[in-house]
Amino acid sequence: MRVWRLSLLILVSVVLVGWWLLFRPRPRVVSFKTGPVAGTVKPFSYDDYGAVLAAFVDTQGLVDYRALKASRSKLDAFAAALGTLAPAVYSNWSQKDQIAFWINAYNGLTLEAIVDHYPIQASLLKSAIFPRNSIRQIPGVWTELRFEVVGKEMTLDHIEHQILRKRFNAPHIHMALVCAGKGCPPLRSEPYIGERLDEQFSDQTKKLLAQPDKFRIDRSKGRVYLSPIFDWFGSDFVKTYGGEGKLKAGRSSEEKAILNFIAEHLEASDRDYLATAGYTVVYLDYDWSLNEQATPREIS
Repeated sequence: MRVWRLSLLILVSVVLVGWWLLFRPRPRVVSFKTGPVAGTVKPFSYDDYGAVLAAFVDTQGLVDYRALKASRSKLDAFAAALGTLAPAVYSNWSQKDQIAFWINAYNGLTLEAIVDHYPIQASLLKSAIFPRNSIRQIPGVWTELRFEVVGKEMTLDHIEHQILRKRFNAPHIHMALVCAGKGCPPLRSEPYIGERLDEQFSDQTKKLLAQPDKFRIDRSKGRVYLSPIFDWFGSDFVKTYGGEGKLKAGRSSEEKAILNFIAEHLEASDRDYLATAGYTVVYLDYDWSLNEQATPREIS
């Protein structure tokens, strides 16, 4: 009897998974309602994107998606401008300007993906794992949804993993990339700018480390709690922060690099504690809830 029930359960599971794969909703192609006027070439600028961030992102880095969806013309204009930027213009930029560009592209196009699917429609199967109001409910959002950037079609995953992580030695990007989850770093209310990039990265890191759900030290239990971002991308910190520093021996190269990086942004007493060997690193859970403001404004 138990074997029969197990076989039936497996059969039902296979049917449900097969049905979901076959009929699951595909991501809609993001289209931009506002773009450059035919025959005109405008210098690339972050003005439209900056206006969006200033208007719809609060001091906690949360977004009023409802209002943004109702007034999306500037976001669409910025997204369209990403696609028409000439490769020759981009290639003449400094490395910091290029890094800032790709961070802004990733964050801005993530806003596009959310707005274009807002309010998010949750699936039964994914809701068993992820929050119903989450970017994880949008099928193919990172790997299938395509945008045109510098004249080429690419996905959000391509921007993050094949461009930012592969072409640049800039582990600080993980303090700036925002994938629309509350577990992400806060979204800044201004674009990233090459000449201010170091200052913005430092500020972002301090903001993230000030959030107890992303970093905290519990001396009574001998634990240092870290965002899973550091676990997922620890290898990116090794080249720049992989030296021994003041840390005691006995930790992996990735863990040393992560702790060295974090220590640079802490008060002296916390830096001294990280230099000891008497604690365990514990990675926190990631909150995939949408980084949406709790009380969106009224739309007039």
